[in-house]
Formats: sequence, structure tokens, C-alpha cells
Amino acid sequence: MLQTVKVPTTDLTRGMFVSSLDRPWLGTPFLTQGFLIVSDEDIERVRDYCDYVWVDVRKCVYISENLARRASDGRPRKSMKEIFRGRELANYADQVPWKDEHPRASQALDDLLEDITIIFDTAAEKGKLDTLRLRKASDPIVASISRNPDACLWLGRLKQHDEYSYQHSLSTSIWAVALGRQIGLHKRDLRSLAMGAMLMDVGKLLVDPDLLQADRPLTDEETREMHHHVAHGVHLVKKSGIINQDVIDMVGFHHERHDGSGYPRGLSGESIPPFARIAGLVDTYDAMTSRRSYADAQAPADAVRVLYSERDKRFQAEMVEALIQAIGIYPPGTIVELSTGEVGVVVAESRTRRLLPKVVLVLDREKREYPKPRIVDLQESQKQNPERPVSISRSLPPESHGINIARYRF
Repeated sequence: MLQTVKVPTTDLTRGMFVSSLDRPWLGTPFLTQGFLIVSDEDIERVRDYCDYVWVDVRKCVYISENLARRASDGRPRKSMKEIFRGRELANYADQVPWKDEHPRASQALDDLLEDITIIFDTAAEKGKLDTLRLRKASDPIVASISRNPDACLWLGRLKQHDEYSYQHSLSTSIWAVALGRQIGLHKRDLRSLAMGAMLMDVGKLLVDPDLLQADRPLTDEETREMHHHVAHGVHLVKKSGIINQDVIDMVGFHHERHDGSGYPRGLSGESIPPFARIAGLVDTYDAMTSRRSYADAQAPADAVRVLYSERDKRFQAEMVEALIQAIGIYPPGTIVELSTGEVGVVVAESRTRRLLPKVVLVLDREKREYPKPRIVDLQESQKQNPERPVSISRSLPPESHGINIARYRF
């Protein structure tokens, strides 16, 4: 049985992971450790250099039926049951369509935003967290994502275009719970993930605001002060009476890295608590896909490419794969260009075919705005027109073509 499969470049699809070429890596623009194909442009670049490549099935986000028949899972890898030994795991299924979940998700996020703002403002003033309010705030978001994560994923991306405080806490909570759902963690653990993600950066309340907003490289002394937000956060959490070890782990170790390059203790591999591994991964993903004072937001597909390059380096490979399975290459809120030249925004995933989500079309092939946006289900579209299937050509950076996704509410 094969771990890698020889594939003609004419058969490449997005979601495949290329591990070897039919020629030396030297003289090509590709990463020698392999790379994930996330766009038609990637496929064309490979075809410019190669007639065939080897695809590592273990690292693919999407596997065609033909490829699956020719491969096996191969390399030793840990199951989620091994990683979360002693935890109760289950398989979640969508209970409602994303549009039906949308109003409940919207209310849950509005309430959560209000609660986070009050909790953090009170903590800044009194030096203590309202733990009861924190627990209650997490329950609706956990319930919504458990039923169908797409509505929260879409609205979480939408919130990044609104003016409000503590955006990162809200977004990372959504990513963390969505990842926990993909893993199969029990709802009580999903609540721990939501709470831990909300509180990861609470220690920054005690850091000089000028450092937090700096758009320049920090000095060594300033970097050390920034790193102290971890200790500040753990102290504040414990002082507030929180004894949930998973939450404390997320606050205390979300900057540790799989290869030992993180801080504050330089932990590596399995010495990093599992919930902290989730925290570090979603923290990084959200940072890359959000606008910061010193960097523009990356397209989700570009962030996926970076995370794949960091598999078993900064992040545990199994966790990275689970995150991609949870949110897809094109999570809700991603601006994409279709093979027709039209431009749209992903609003919901297909759980069975991750590369064919539902998209609201906003620009025609000439990049002119449609008078009335309409939703297209790419999976259904391909079934109806298999001879001329419409697909996603590439993802675009946030706000491409002047698109403000906050305009499109359902």
C-alpha cells in the first residue's frame, strides 16, 4: 500500500499535497519540503515544470476517488483518541442548514461580544474576571457551532470588518470550538476551548498599550515585556478563581511551539498540553488572516499554505490537518475568484467536498458589481453541468476589488 502516489500533472487538483517532482527541486520555485496545491495557478505552475509528481496522500486536504483507490494512509501518525487520551470523543453532524442557524449564531455572537467587552473592561478596572458571566457567554456559541459551524465562521469573519474591541478573542473562540468539534471533543471541552481562547490574551491588559499597537520591530526589552502577558494572564485567571486546567493551559502555553521555539518555557512536542496546541494554532491562523498594525491580512488559502509548511515544525501535523478539515481551504468569509472570472464570497462549506462551497456572487467576469447578489452552490452546479463545471480558481486577499463582506447579510 502506498503513502505517496505518482500523479500526472494533468490530473492534479486543489487540495493535493505534492511531496516530490519528476525533476530536481533545484531550478524550480517550489518548497523542497513539499507544498499544498490551493489554486489553479499552483497547478499551472507545476505543469510548467513537470509532467508528473508524487502526491502524499497523508497530507492532502482533498483526495479524489481515483487517488484514494491507489493509496493508503501509510505513515505512523497519532489518532485524536491518542492525543486526547482519556477524553470522550464523538462524531458531530450538521443538525440544521447554515441559513437556519444564521439568526441564532448572530444573536450568540452579539451577546458574546457584549459580554467579552464587559468582562475585559471590568478586569482592566478591578483586576478580576467575572467567571460566571464568562461561562454563560460561552454556552450559546458552543451550541451554535455544534449544530452547524458555518454560520459562526461567516459571522466571525464579518465581525472583522466592524469597529469593536477584543476582536481577536471572539475570532479565536470560534476557530477553537470549530476545531474541537472536528476533533470530536465533548461539549464541556468545547466550552473550555471557548473560554480559554477568549482569555488567551487577557494578560495584555497589563501591557503598555503603545507596545501592543507598535508598527515597528520591538527592542529586546520590549519583546520581553510583551512576552510577560502570558504570566500576567495566568495570574489574572487564577486570581479570578478559575481552576479549569485546560483553560489555564491555553492561557499559559499558547505561545509554545511543537519544535521548542516558543515561550515562555520552550516546551516541545507532547510536553505542550493538547488544548494549548489548539490555542497556539488558532491564535496564529487568526493573526495571519486579520489586519494588524504591522501587517495586512492574508487570504485564508495563503494562511493554510503557511501552516502546512510548518507541519511538525511549529505545529503538530495532526492538529494542522484537523484545522483545515474543520474550516476548509476556503472558510466562510473568503473572497474567491471562480473559473468563470466572477468574484464571490464563500458563505458555507460542503462537508463532503471541501473545494466546492456555497458562494454569494458579487462581481461578474468583468468585475462589475451585480445589482443583486445570488448564492451559488458549486457542488450542485457541477452536478447540473458536469461538462462545464464551475470551480474556485483562487482565493483573494480580504477587501479585494473593494469588497466589504459586511454588506452581505443573510
